[in-house]
Amino acid sequence: MAIRTTILMVLLTVILVAIGGLVAGLGGAIFAFILALIFNFLAYWFSDRIVLAATRAMEISEGEFPELYRVVRSLSTQARIPMPRLYLISSESANAFATGRNPQNAAIVVTKGLINLLNEEELAGVIGHELSHIRNRDILISSIAATLAGAVTIVASWARWGAILGGLSDDEQGGVGLLPLLIIGILAPLGATIIQLAISRAREYGADEGSASITRKPLSLANALRKLEIQAKKRPLLVNPSYSHLFIVNPLRGRDFITTLFSTHPPIEDRIRRLEEIARKL
Repeated sequence: MAIRTTILMVLLTVILVAIGGLVAGLGGAIFAFILALIFNFLAYWFSDRIVLAATRAMEISEGEFPELYRVVRSLSTQARIPMPRLYLISSESANAFATGRNPQNAAIVVTKGLINLLNEEELAGVIGHELSHIRNRDILISSIAATLAGAVTIVASWARWGAILGGLSDDEQGGVGLLPLLIIGILAPLGATIIQLAISRAREYGADEGSASITRKPLSLANALRKLEIQAKKRPLLVNPSYSHLFIVNPLRGRDFITTLFSTHPPIEDRIRRLEEIARKL
């Protein structure tokens, strides 16, 4: 996991330095390298806080949600990990995710819509999925990827604005010109999406299997996924696309070919089919 995290950070550094060099030569590359170091530091130590703040998640107490606490405490014991902190997003969209550096500093975030939508067994299936992410230490690399994808998206936005405003200078004066800025503005978000794809899909299958192992009820998670997918289409969660891969189901609207191709999540039908196969084996 440490190797993968390092590779991800190096990849961000290379992308930003390349952009800086293209825009402003050696000086731009040096500035981008310093910026990348800052982003990497923030991503490693504060990615969970950044994600929680960006999604407007608020910590909740046991007195407010005793049933949720009971489910999480019981399943955490079965998974043999410390009980994570619990947060709530006040949205009628139904979704959940986990974040943090390690099992000792982890948090599970659920939406108000998820609590209202699922019964206790289905809720346990979702919590088991998130606890599996924590136990497998997926949460660090996923949170870092979210922070770094957001950084790349910001740089791409700067590039697009630079192109709109006419570029930093004319090509004849040694500046970057419009075309490179436009290319950066288009390709940088695509690169951020590829980063998310590279780390997300396989981990969702693994967390589904982990939930089945923890709860011993794979069909409960399968039923929850069906409900969450329907609800996500009706009420998509308004969230930065850089954080979409964190959630148990894709929180963003869209089911056309391009959206499916670049989705950070495996098809729900495939996940349900795998869970049904696990249930038959059990």
